[in-house]
Amino acid sequence: MTGVSRRHPVWTLVIVVLAAALLWLILAPWTPGLESVLGRKRVFVNALFGGLTLGALYFLVASGFTLIFGLMRNVNLAHGSLYLLGGYLGFMIGNLVESVLVTLPLVFLLVALLGLFLQHQVFRRMEGEELRQTMVTIGISVVLADLMLWIWGGQSYTLQTPEWLEGPATLPIVVGLDRAGNPVYMRFPQVRIAILVMAIVIGVGMWLVLNRSRLGMLIRAGVDDREMLTASGIRIQYVFLAVFGFGAGLAGIAGVVGGTFQSLSPGEDTRFLLASLVVVIVGGMGSIPGAALGALIIGLVEQIGLVYAPTYSVVFTFLIMVAVLAFRPQGLLGARR
Repeated sequence: MTGVSRRHPVWTLVIVVLAAALLWLILAPWTPGLESVLGRKRVFVNALFGGLTLGALYFLVASGFTLIFGLMRNVNLAHGSLYLLGGYLGFMIGNLVESVLVTLPLVFLLVALLGLFLQHQVFRRMEGEELRQTMVTIGISVVLADLMLWIWGGQSYTLQTPEWLEGPATLPIVVGLDRAGNPVYMRFPQVRIAILVMAIVIGVGMWLVLNRSRLGMLIRAGVDDREMLTASGIRIQYVFLAVFGFGAGLAGIAGVVGGTFQSLSPGEDTRFLLASLVVVIVGGMGSIPGAALGALIIGLVEQIGLVYAPTYSVVFTFLIMVAVLAFRPQGLLGARR
């Protein structure tokens, strides 16, 4: 984080100021004047936490996408289909084993195997040909969408929340006073808190692997100068296979996670592919902190926009993307190339 703050001092200051303002809005008692502007504190804080958990879900999808697209330069427009496929597989496996601790690794493995197949049979044959990759993966996404529609139909599915995560948790955040003047504490679904924690753990782990391990060094070196790394005797194709499989598996896990509080239905693949593209553009290609920041911004804007300006919530998302492309085309935390 120290390195990021040194490279991006202005954005670091902006983020710190915004975080401090949000923290004050969460913890401080609201005056009648503030409530007249923003409405009830309970509604605002729920929208804020809803945006955090939606951003966590977007990060789980976009982190795999930023590995594949940002680091490896593979244009995989079938990434949203991997998300939806993971959700459907999670629904099917969950009905058989009824344990999320078994469902998650199984879905990760199955979708990762599909990712390995795509990398070995598709992208390996079209290295550096972005237009061909785009057209082929669009075709793959259409085929996968039709197959999923054939197998699971057009109805919506929702995954069962594990019993140990059912119900709300009481958070130490006062959102109002009852008639007797006693503080009312915020209650928020436990499963969403678990999703937020899971995204943080995965994000920190990915950052450590990419920046503090030999594997991460090989990945970054292979992206920058593949020929030189291959000449040194390292089989970079196996490293790229592993990265692609891991990114695909993350999309599958995100489908299981997203299916617990959002519906799984035809069209969700396109929605999450578009969300991943926006997150990567806003945060910066190939940057895990950038993907986290972009997902956080987009999640918060969507949820808060749904509360205060539901008609224009989607417009706000694309306005942010346009502003980033206009003033910082490499993304908020992306590096110039």
